[in-house]
Amino acid sequence: DAFLLSVIAWMLIGLFGALPLMYSELSLSFTDAFFEAVSGITTTGSTVLSNLEHMPPGILFWRSLLQWLGGVGILAMAVSILPQLQVGGMQLFQMEFSSGRAEKIMPKAVDIVAGIVLIYIGLTFLCYLSLRMAGMNDFDAINHAMTTLATGGYSTYDKSVGYFDSTTIDTIITVFMILACLPFIQYLRMINGNFAAMLKDTQARGFAVVVVGAICLVSLTLYFSGSYDFADSFRYGAFNSISLLTGTGYSTANYNLWGGFIVSFLLTLMFIGGCAGSTTCGIKIFRFQILAAHTETQFKRLLQPHGVFISQYGDQPISEDVTTSVLSFFFLYIFSFVSLAILLSLTGLDFVTAFSGAASAISNIGPGAGDIIGPNGNFASLSDLSKWFLIVGMLLGRLELFVIYILFLPSFWRN
Repeated sequence: DAFLLSVIAWMLIGLFGALPLMYSELSLSFTDAFFEAVSGITTTGSTVLSNLEHMPPGILFWRSLLQWLGGVGILAMAVSILPQLQVGGMQLFQMEFSSGRAEKIMPKAVDIVAGIVLIYIGLTFLCYLSLRMAGMNDFDAINHAMTTLATGGYSTYDKSVGYFDSTTIDTIITVFMILACLPFIQYLRMINGNFAAMLKDTQARGFAVVVVGAICLVSLTLYFSGSYDFADSFRYGAFNSISLLTGTGYSTANYNLWGGFIVSFLLTLMFIGGCAGSTTCGIKIFRFQILAAHTETQFKRLLQPHGVFISQYGDQPISEDVTTSVLSFFFLYIFSFVSLAILLSLTGLDFVTAFSGAASAISNIGPGAGDIIGPNGNFASLSDLSKWFLIVGMLLGRLELFVIYILFLPSFWRN
């Protein structure tokens, strides 16, 4: 029931979210309206709209609200549903959200979810205040605050955050994108007195390493290639690499012009994502950590065949069912990505557009690469068939693959 209701709920929300877009003065087709709504509720950020600065304010706010609600929805799922369904290794966090340790924070699971939602609202308000103080007007600040904390990326301008051309605004949004990608359960622990909870979290530490590495690599490459001076290299490199890593999809520059190496690296970041229990998308850091721990254990067993080695995640052993779930998730993720890229190619899209579009959809990023769907383009010119393929990809990525694929098993319906 939980599998079925999760899929139906997200599809129905997307359907109702499309109605204002269809019946507004934009007069979007059902395909375009549903694409825009699903992109919003899944916090993907891909859009078929242009001339955003001339759009009715109500439409712009509706798009941002869809993404903000999508961020709330995935937080609730990550805490209360996915661990129970044992989706893609999420059962590893079941003890975090339902064991005695979590019970010390609040007495009931529903209270934990409520506390996390309040933190989400609080961070959104802090982001709004920061952007307002940095020079944004109220409307732009509230819209960008909502889509930043949701790691969604819908903006009120075609040029995205680059429209403001402000180092202060870039810095604020970068900070809050990172905060949105950390496990919210640790924020709850910190509020309740465990101030070192985030520092001790295995995911958070791994995510910090990836963030620092991505910023340094992109920024230094931009600087030594002569694209910008050092300050601008760090500014543009940090913002755009974090935007794609977190799955937000904002842009402040056309990274297609930064050379093949950076474009390839940024496309790789799309697949990684942030921490489980956050609003981010992608594969998630913990799955890479589990895969790395399992690989290390295999090397040890090859070197010492008679030794007994147990893979560990943080301070706890990794059970065989978690490892199997994670490996299965990686297989499904790669299978889904390749299949989606091939299907998009069959609709007539070039390799770069099909490849980056599939990556963007399955990782819920927003923009892709190339002239059509890159940071300076949108998805309006794609055929309706391409858009429906991308809609399926966005839902697959947001619902962690298994939740949708299991519905196609005959044994699911017999049970």
